[in-house]
Amino acid sequence: MKMKDLRKKIRRIEKRLREGPQKLAKLKRRLEAAEAAKALKAARKSAARTAAARMAEAKKRVARKAKRKRNLSPERRAHLSAAMKARWAAKRAAEANAKTASTAQDFRTEPTPQGPEGGDAAV
Repeated sequence: MKMKDLRKKIRRIEKRLREGPQKLAKLKRRLEAAEAAKALKAARKSAARTAAARMAEAKKRVARKAKRKRNLSPERRAHLSAAMKARWAAKRAAEANAKTASTAQDFRTEPTPQGPEGGDAAV
């Protein structure tokens, strides 16, 4: 080989060796950035899932808390209690009257109407 060609080849190889570590470092940085972006995306997705789960749970809680507890004053509570007790007493009395009336009817002796004996023989 000619000296000129050898020098040229040596320069090219030296240049490639100088640029090699830079290219390698650049590729490594790209790889790290891609991995970081992927991890960030996964973290966001996971956070979105947990947030959605929390929202769904909160909606369930809200649905359960829809019933409101009544804030009654002691006077109103006593009034309602007395009204309910009177209502229940009336209901019990009505049931007791219905039972005694039905048992009284059972013990009454009434003649039962009977048809002619023999059936077709009377015709």
